[in-house]
Amino acid sequence: MEDEIKITEVALRDGLQNEKKFIETESKFKFLKLLEEAGFNHIEITSFVRKDKIPALADAEEFSKKLNFNDDKSYSALTPNSIGLEKAIELGYKEIAIFGAASETFSKKNINATIQESIEKFKEVSIKAKQNSIKIRAYISTIIHCPYEGKIDSEKVIFLIEEFLNQGAYEISLGETIGLATSFEVEELLSKILKKFPAKLFAGHFHDTYSFALGNVSKSLEMGIRSFDSSAGGLGGCPYANGASGNLATEDLVFFLESSGYKTNIDLEKLILASKFIEEKLSRNLISKTYLAKK
Repeated sequence: MEDEIKITEVALRDGLQNEKKFIETESKFKFLKLLEEAGFNHIEITSFVRKDKIPALADAEEFSKKLNFNDDKSYSALTPNSIGLEKAIELGYKEIAIFGAASETFSKKNINATIQESIEKFKEVSIKAKQNSIKIRAYISTIIHCPYEGKIDSEKVIFLIEEFLNQGAYEISLGETIGLATSFEVEELLSKILKKFPAKLFAGHFHDTYSFALGNVSKSLEMGIRSFDSSAGGLGGCPYANGASGNLATEDLVFFLESSGYKTNIDLEKLILASKFIEEKLSRNLISKTYLAKK
């Protein structure tokens, strides 16, 4: 088996955004360079939101100015509105991410908009992005479980998929936000999605709160998914489960994939060096099982 897997590294944005300790711009840039040395080509950099909303990413503009958008790396930024998109265009981004939820309550609490309002907002962003030849990647959170509404109807997920594809998204990251879904539930949802859309349009974004993430990756691989999001060291806590992990650790994902015969083009030893660097800057221990076993 030599299937190549695309990994989108999200530690710099999704991983750091909830950290209480602010990481200086130079340290973020050093972390980025270490991730690139490990072999990552798809890296989520930051989010253009109000500084008071996400203080950990308050240096989004300063950090972005250090990037070389002319090399072979694919850098993306989360742009929740037209103001964020304008900043991304100004700074030279060639890819943006937009973010929706399949739960009405989660959408209201997370982005202060109903699902329909969020769709209308992102239509404006998508139109202008396409006018500026910027690629669009879409996230859908709470695809199976919501911390407020419980089990989510799969038709709501399919509705959002259709909306985002119509807006021009080249890939949709399916977010299992609270890490509660089992591989059986992932199979149930994907079987419905993949009856309507090709697997190449999707990425899996699994949280590891209850240690279900790799099982969900395995099931997704069986069903044809070849793209996954993960965070170095497991950065990015889950706010709905006290003390629990959030994002699937990239070390665990890479080790699992390579051990299973897939190709990632990621140097695990160099990835561990990157995680060790950010661990020291954060002054707290990372939780990736593979990182802990090999560092």
